[in-house]
Amino acid sequence: MIQLLLLPAALLIALVFGIPLIRYCWLSVHANSVVTGLVAIPNHGANWLRLFNDERFWQDSAQTARFAFVSVSLELLLALAIALLLDQRWRGRGVVRAITLLPWALPTTVMALGWRWIFNTPYGPIEQLAVLFRLPPLNILSNPDITWLATVVGDVWKTTPFVALILLAGLQTIPNDLYEAFYLEGGNPRAAFFKVTLPLLQPYLLLGLLFRLAQAFGVFDLIQVMTGGGPASSTESLALYAYLNAMRFLDFGYSATVMIGSFLLLVFICLFSWLVIYQTRHLRGVFK
Repeated sequence: MIQLLLLPAALLIALVFGIPLIRYCWLSVHANSVVTGLVAIPNHGANWLRLFNDERFWQDSAQTARFAFVSVSLELLLALAIALLLDQRWRGRGVVRAITLLPWALPTTVMALGWRWIFNTPYGPIEQLAVLFRLPPLNILSNPDITWLATVVGDVWKTTPFVALILLAGLQTIPNDLYEAFYLEGGNPRAAFFKVTLPLLQPYLLLGLLFRLAQAFGVFDLIQVMTGGGPASSTESLALYAYLNAMRFLDFGYSATVMIGSFLLLVFICLFSWLVIYQTRHLRGVFK
């Protein structure tokens, strides 16, 4: 009965995601650009051959993976600390919980503009601090070696509250009786964290990990606003590369191929999700 009730939603999701995917697959085997007068012409797999030999595509794939790995790792660690703090009983906890969610509530474009100004040279606050302490200019947004770290900072600040909210919900489900029984057996707070809290919080940690990995691999607006993919394409993501091919170069056929190619990362995420669910099938939590 539950499956029948979910059928309309499943069909709607299939249409929303399935139709664009089919369109992308069709475009990926056609030349459709300003050169062809925006007329789709079969090119017998030339787009895919170009993709496999496109160094920029593989570079952007590596950069996207690096961004996702670093940002999601930091978000999980910070979110866990914040969730543990907000789970304690102290005066003003409700107000702090509401304030904590403000970064997540802000539109990504507004947030990215704010961080772009913070890292601005020479007028941003960070550069002003460097001048105050008589340090050389940092040039954060113009240095290919460190600019990607600035985008990580912006992403972590924006999305850590989302993960913290998931983990806080998980902490609320852990009965206090378990801790009391553990302490009666001679346990201490440190041991309780590793033997009670973390094992029971595992499904929520994995849920936050999967949500954030999927979002981080598809990052677009943050990169577009903060750096535009620069300097020298050092922060360019796969989504931004596909966008540039479609909207700047009007090469819609190859842009669709890049999008389909980026689905390889999505396949990786799906396989990873399956392994996670398989390994935690004995846990009856959010995956039930």
